[in-house]
Amino acid sequence: MIFCNTFSVGAFGPLLPEIARAQRLADWQLGVLAGAFGFARALVDIPVGRLAGRRLDATLAATPLFLLVGVLLLGSAGPIELLVLGRFLLGVGHALGMVGGLTALVERGEGAAFRLNTFEFSAMLGILGGIAMVGLLPAAWSWNRSFLVACAPQLVALAFLPVYWRRFSARDRQVRAEPPARFPAEAERRWSPIVTGMFVVGAVIALAWSSVSQFLIPLRGTREFGLDRAGNSRILAIPQVVDLMALLPVGYAADRLGRRMLLGGVCLALGIGTIFVGLGPFPLFILGAGLFGLGLAGWMLPVGVIREHTSVGALGWRMGLYRVGVDAGIFLGPLVSGLLGDVGAGYFVGLIGLVTLAGGVWLLWERLR
Repeated sequence: MIFCNTFSVGAFGPLLPEIARAQRLADWQLGVLAGAFGFARALVDIPVGRLAGRRLDATLAATPLFLLVGVLLLGSAGPIELLVLGRFLLGVGHALGMVGGLTALVERGEGAAFRLNTFEFSAMLGILGGIAMVGLLPAAWSWNRSFLVACAPQLVALAFLPVYWRRFSARDRQVRAEPPARFPAEAERRWSPIVTGMFVVGAVIALAWSSVSQFLIPLRGTREFGLDRAGNSRILAIPQVVDLMALLPVGYAADRLGRRMLLGGVCLALGIGTIFVGLGPFPLFILGAGLFGLGLAGWMLPVGVIREHTSVGALGWRMGLYRVGVDAGIFLGPLVSGLLGDVGAGYFVGLIGLVTLAGGVWLLWERLR
């Protein structure tokens, strides 16, 4: 499901400069268009979390339907209002798939880090597929035609609608009960500092990803380094390839060495990579894209730490709440970058990199202490 659904995420980034030219959009309008995706996700994450806790089948079955409508509206190349609506519906669809998918994966706690990183691996593979398809399609094609063709794999997910209903219905789900003593009621109501820290880390990683991948790399690549659509696709593919190579080893190691220590290390890589992408010359721009991809391999580790402190009954709610912070970062990253313009966005991204570095140092210090 997540592999098919993320082609639209990958296809959007390389086409952003062409969208700006063809639709005659200012930078702030581009920021609104790119940010509508994260805004929709942040807006619906909590309701989706509650829905996933009660009707996981309906949550997953609705995902490809919202995505299909969103792709068609965005691919219509209509006025800015229609494009923003399409991007908004894409965000709703991804919120349904992400929160529902995370809830299904972490209901059983053992080996959660590897399962979550496999889920993320599939998502990154889909994003890379969208980037690659846009880069390989004829340059003479209009941006909306290229976008629609690159999103075609999403149609495959429609064939799985009966599977979602059958496999995840409330009647057929086999959710193992947690021992009552492990999660007493007062502990479930209380937020431990590490859970709060994981919410913050997840939001910062999302802010970095959306600012860099959905705005800064394609615009800086075009305006400062003179890259065309294919060149931007190659640059955007670098973090995806590195992420794919690192995801499964990081998930495997986190289950054995500890999630916090691994998360601290990848935050250091993400912070340095983000600074290089935002402020560095072309060689550091390329190196930063690779370090950025290594840092993204830890995106699912905060979810595993939260799972350690959450009972099965509260997973849907807490996953939805966690995704609010993450998707708020996905919304604010391109919006703020668009308001600042491509030059100011570089300094904004550099500041995000410094915050990410501080988070990595904190995690490693807590682990060593």
